[in-house]
Amino acid sequence: MGINLSAAEDEDELVAAINTTPLVDVMLVLLIIFLITIPVVTHVVPVELPKERNQPRITKPENINLSVDKDGGVFWNEKRVADNGALVAQLKKAAVLEPQPEVQIRGDGGAPYEFVGRVVLACQRAGIVKLGFITQPPPRG
Repeated sequence: MGINLSAAEDEDELVAAINTTPLVDVMLVLLIIFLITIPVVTHVVPVELPKERNQPRITKPENINLSVDKDGGVFWNEKRVADNGALVAQLKKAAVLEPQPEVQIRGDGGAPYEFVGRVVLACQRAGIVKLGFITQPPPRG
């Protein structure tokens, strides 16, 4: 009697394919659990959100208009300001006036936020209390 060794050798070979059936089963169970529990977990605090209102404001002569172009240039009532230090110095002079004038910033739509942020920081350093942003109102209709 002889033993066939070729059949035994085939059973010992390694299988290179990964069986993904258990992984798919586990993922489907997790998906169902998340779909059931997420609506229960999310709570919304009832708050009344503010309504949009865009009221045109009258620009007073004592208000300071600061414009920021897309290249980072700052203009004080249409006169270019040399640098950030000069802007802070001018704002400090305006901050001691009674009543303190409101600073209105007009930022170019293509300007990076960094340029407008520098102007806001300069106003904060100078002690300006009233700061506003001038924007283009959305079209009605």
